[in-house]
Amino acid sequence: MARERAILVGLERKGPRASTAPETGFAAEESLEELAALADSAGAEVLEHLLQARERPEAATLIGSGKAGEVAALAEAAEADLVIFDHDLTPTQLRNLERLFQRKVVDRTQLILDIFARRARTREGQLQVELAQLNYLLPRLAGRGIEMSRLGGGIGTRGPGETQLETDRRRLYRRIRKLEADLEAVRSSRGVQRRQRQAVPLATAALVGYTNAGKSTLFNRLSGAGVLADDRLFATLDPTVRALTLPSRRRVLISDTVGFIRNLPVTLVEAFRATLEEVREAALLLHVVDVSSPHAAHQIAHVHKVLAEIGAGATPQVLALNKMDRREAAAVDLEALCQRLLSGPAANARATALSARTGEGVDRLLELIDRVLPLDPVGAATFQFPFRDGAEIHLLYEHGVVRARRYEDEFCIIEAQVPESLKRRLERYVR
Repeated sequence: MARERAILVGLERKGPRASTAPETGFAAEESLEELAALADSAGAEVLEHLLQARERPEAATLIGSGKAGEVAALAEAAEADLVIFDHDLTPTQLRNLERLFQRKVVDRTQLILDIFARRARTREGQLQVELAQLNYLLPRLAGRGIEMSRLGGGIGTRGPGETQLETDRRRLYRRIRKLEADLEAVRSSRGVQRRQRQAVPLATAALVGYTNAGKSTLFNRLSGAGVLADDRLFATLDPTVRALTLPSRRRVLISDTVGFIRNLPVTLVEAFRATLEEVREAALLLHVVDVSSPHAAHQIAHVHKVLAEIGAGATPQVLALNKMDRREAAAVDLEALCQRLLSGPAANARATALSARTGEGVDRLLELIDRVLPLDPVGAATFQFPFRDGAEIHLLYEHGVVRARRYEDEFCIIEAQVPESLKRRLERYVR
């Protein structure tokens, strides 16, 4: 299948307002570079990119009628299939630009949603993406013009005076409510699974980081899970949890999650709430950083911003400075980089350099996780189990150290050294 040919358009604010977003540090040119990577991940071939400098966005076309005419001529000459904007477009701007260009126009949010739709594999992921797409589409239905002004009638409409636009809106509302109910059921199921995991004395560490930082590659290196690891943005969407043994022989659970990105659509953050709860409930965050990227510090700042928004800002962190095998990383002054990175929200984090692709430095990372991960205190306890409760006895043998065992009447009495979390799990059997 032939790749769609795209032209990228960005807007740089000039004048009294700075062109760099203070919360991310991304300049307009850097943002266009990221947009090009997103377009490539979506399967588009980037032909050209243009940057328009204005004091404020224009209400009708965002970039002004003159620049819009220039983009239209370039798209015609290059035989482009679509024009992608590095900003969210209003329904009016979208309608005006499509009318002027006579070809498809896509904004940043729609592009990210398209990538998510391509990558979602599980039922949960597909539900989340569809909900985000419908919430994005709902306010933009009016942009379809005369096509949406047909009168409706018959079963499923509210009467002969209802327009097609109103009918479609009602259908979208019904579908959105259905998706929200389905995702609430998913959230409840995930909560049950999480409580079952927490009942067993295994702490959870969640991999987080900017998209394409190498989280899935590191996850595979640590756990041998074999999840998809590709050099593209948002290669992995669906969360995966695996067990991991640390150097101290402690066993922990490690989870791979969706990557973050600048201006991640609010609809996606809301839709992926159930997935992001895995991050909020983790005892430790493994924050994977691409040190070969010139924007590493900005990306870390943005990840911390998202973590604070979802309630995980205070969770202990380990910075995994990844991709040290790359040529760009060879020139990095690691000491200076760490001083710059370990400031602000990351001031209390610990950092170590590694290459998830080659495995170099992974042993140091595991040792650091072992030191930083909160301990589960171990103490002595005596348990009295009915013979029929074999599953609980097996749990004690698997996660505790049995010192003595004897039988009294219909009970098995076991003396053992157990983690505090396991003792709480078996509290009804404690003598």
